[in-house]
Amino acid sequence: MTQRITIDPITRLEGHGKIEVFLDDAGKVARAYFQVPELRGFEKFVVGRPAEEMPQITSRICGVCPTAHHMAATKALDDLYQVEPPPAAQKLREMVYCIFMLEDHALHFYFLGGPDFVVGPKASKGERNILGVLGRVGVDVGKRVIEMRKELRALMGYLGGKPIHPVFGLPGGVAKPLAPSDQSRFVEVAKKSLDFALFTLSTFEQVVLQNKAYVDTITSEMYTHRTYYMGMVDEKNRVNFYDGRIRIVDPQGREFGKFGAREYLESIAEHVEPWSYMKFPYLKKIGWKGFADGAESGVFSVAPLARLNASDGLATPRAQEACEKLFATLGGKPVHHTLVFHWARVVEMIYAAERFLELAEDPEIVDPNVRTIPTCVPKVGMAVVEAPRGTLFHHYETDNAGVVTRANLIVATQNNAARIALSVDKAARALLDGSTARDDGLLNMVEMAFRAYDPCLGCSTHSLPGSMPLKVSIRDSRGNLLREIRRD
Repeated sequence: MTQRITIDPITRLEGHGKIEVFLDDAGKVARAYFQVPELRGFEKFVVGRPAEEMPQITSRICGVCPTAHHMAATKALDDLYQVEPPPAAQKLREMVYCIFMLEDHALHFYFLGGPDFVVGPKASKGERNILGVLGRVGVDVGKRVIEMRKELRALMGYLGGKPIHPVFGLPGGVAKPLAPSDQSRFVEVAKKSLDFALFTLSTFEQVVLQNKAYVDTITSEMYTHRTYYMGMVDEKNRVNFYDGRIRIVDPQGREFGKFGAREYLESIAEHVEPWSYMKFPYLKKIGWKGFADGAESGVFSVAPLARLNASDGLATPRAQEACEKLFATLGGKPVHHTLVFHWARVVEMIYAAERFLELAEDPEIVDPNVRTIPTCVPKVGMAVVEAPRGTLFHHYETDNAGVVTRANLIVATQNNAARIALSVDKAARALLDGSTARDDGLLNMVEMAFRAYDPCLGCSTHSLPGSMPLKVSIRDSRGNLLREIRRD
């Protein structure tokens, strides 16, 4: 008889998911599945809407990373209407995006991923949270984290109207310039944010890298996959979150390909499994070879570690220094250890803060000319940005009036889907059997295999063939069941 271990719900991520672990007759793991049971049909219900609404509609996909969808949609509108934003608008967009990346990475480090290391992977459930983190690092650190995120979100609200679901990007520019009188405020917060990012790296080094048990876990084979890596780079192959070309390197770190947003369908295809609403992208030139890693498999990875692996470095000095230390410590690039995503995320915090400061001090950023009015008839628009969780593609097709007739989104977590499935399965095989099914610490270590990617499951599920299971119960005023409608 097949035995099953179910982790439901999985925790400290955006969205809803579960892990199903099936044991064989000997009590060993036969297969572990990372399942996403929620379906969000954004690609379908945006059809028929004016394209100008896409930055607002798609930002509602997720309340944690709305700025990523907002910016990808805005850039897709630039492409749709064939319009180039003025330099000040481009710089404002990138500055807002760097603020967002810094704030979002801080959220994951301290609130979502951090408890596994700061508190400990086998600590009790009651401790593995932000309160447990504060208990270890001190209340003053907690106050600093909260205050920094508050200041960053206030700046996003200044330019975007609100920090969540911003009203900022427009085809050809942005909705609001930065007043010269407010530039100094942005510079001041940027300097504070750089200090904060460097402090976060110091905390990581002290708490994690100086703990041999943690380092052994990070570099263990059960959290290691040798895959391809993908990320956006500038003209010098350095990481860029806002603009550039997509670069792919193979498991040995050699360049496999490079393409622009309009060429994404030539490089990426999507595989579907019946047990999850999340699609599994793969490299088209290699093909889908199943859930396997290695150079013969089309599985690839995105997000912080993948971006560092796919690039030749970072464009700012302190971040580049931190990046070099990461690779030197772990034996050179590429690094294949999944839990190193946490370390790479902190390196990117430093880059985001440094770039934020560079842009905030740029005299051109206060130019009041922040929009070029579109004049072209729309047809097709495609764009890409680097979301905190990885490479994000938006693709819209419209009629001549600019009404959406088709939309395709390949979302960051979706790009990591196959590798996440590999990670959960491999960790479960290494950690679990019939005798450990109720060991909460070991179950959490299986969850750590997906948590390192900082997945957003609400973002990653959009449209699939078929329909979502549904159960509707109709009751009278006393609560008595009158009728039940089911769609299985």
